[in-house]
Amino acid sequence: MKISFYILSESKAQDFLGFTCQLTQTALNKSEQSLLILAADDAQMTELDDALWSEDPLSFIPHHCLLDSVTEKADAHTPLTPVMLSTHMPADFDGIVINTTSRPVTEFINANSSAKLFRVLEIIKPDEVSMAEGRHKYKSYQQAGYELAHFKV
Repeated sequence: MKISFYILSESKAQDFLGFTCQLTQTALNKSEQSLLILAADDAQMTELDDALWSEDPLSFIPHHCLLDSVTEKADAHTPLTPVMLSTHMPADFDGIVINTTSRPVTEFINANSSAKLFRVLEIIKPDEVSMAEGRHKYKSYQQAGYELAHFKV
């Protein structure tokens, strides 16, 4: 699995939702995989949901929010759209994850999960706390032997 870190500049961090929408659109354009945006909490998930609806009328990103339990199946009881928003990892998710949380994606996968992640996109803000969390995630992924890359945007 490949993990890409996107280290945001101050200006990109100020438009965090806009950058997340752009990254989502880019990932969709480059891949046929489903995409999950992991949100830190319900409030952030609502903000991302609103942003994906209104970011750019010419590049609407169909999506839905997963609100049920951690064991919810990615395709159960939800419409088929390429993008899902959630505060948890669906047990059978296959695809790309954009992680906006402070935790490594591997912490969201439980022992009974059949999730297959092809790529993880980590978004890191330029403040001290986010950078420290990013270093923790980087070390966690490095110790697990994943392929790592980072980009300053």
